[in-house]
Amino acid sequence: MPPGRSSSKKLDLVTWNINSVRLRLPQLARLAKELKPDVICLQETKVEDRLFPHRDIEALGFRHRLVRGTKGYNGVAILSKIPLVPLEPRNWCGKADGRHAAAKIEFGGAPIEIQNFYVPAGGDIPDPGENDKFAHKLAFLEEMAAWSDTAKRRRVPSILVGDLNVAPLESDVWSHKALLKVVSHTPVEVERLSRVMAAKPWVDAVRHFVPEPERLYTWWSYRARDWAASDRGRRLDHVWVTRNLVPQLARARILRAARDWTQPSDHVPVCVTLAAP
Repeated sequence: MPPGRSSSKKLDLVTWNINSVRLRLPQLARLAKELKPDVICLQETKVEDRLFPHRDIEALGFRHRLVRGTKGYNGVAILSKIPLVPLEPRNWCGKADGRHAAAKIEFGGAPIEIQNFYVPAGGDIPDPGENDKFAHKLAFLEEMAAWSDTAKRRRVPSILVGDLNVAPLESDVWSHKALLKVVSHTPVEVERLSRVMAAKPWVDAVRHFVPEPERLYTWWSYRARDWAASDRGRRLDHVWVTRNLVPQLARARILRAARDWTQPSDHVPVCVTLAAP
């Protein structure tokens, strides 16, 4: 079989902000056992590349790995049972801060690019003049939109995943009215993310199966004493596909139960299944 190719009839891909890959190796093992994904894209791995737990993750069946880490914060990784061809790394907003990893695989006899992003959270004050973190977030999304516009000319089937740190739809948050001035759901962030999506254009793979107005969340704050009872969630984690992959979309799941695991991340995994053409 040529390098990078899968002979499987389906591709299960997961995106998850794991909030420290070394701390949550047991939860990663549980995810691998329960969902049996072919590819896992992680964000907020919080480890520099030389200390990444390659041996533990290879033992879970992920022989192929692409990591872009930093010491103690940020960091992304693509873990795969299918051979990966790394794509040229790119620094966003001039920072080498572990927020993007990209690779190519072959599935169904065709190449697919995987783009894994960790968009800056943006701090607490939704004013770029007062908050440098929010200014960085808006600049990052602006740069993503320009990149997305350029990428559309190549017409390569692609999957964009990650913690994009924006809940764009009213049904992506527990209260649209209450969160209009809260970072992650402000109109300026939603507008910037919409420009990223429209530029290529991308299709929201989860909303393809679960359209509005059904509420969907992937993140619940640690501050909530009983996260499930209050259910004040936001959908910050996304899977997008190019239009040429839409006919292959077979299923989408949000693993809400993972928020109740021992020492959980505040985000839960999102899984999308593609069928071979």
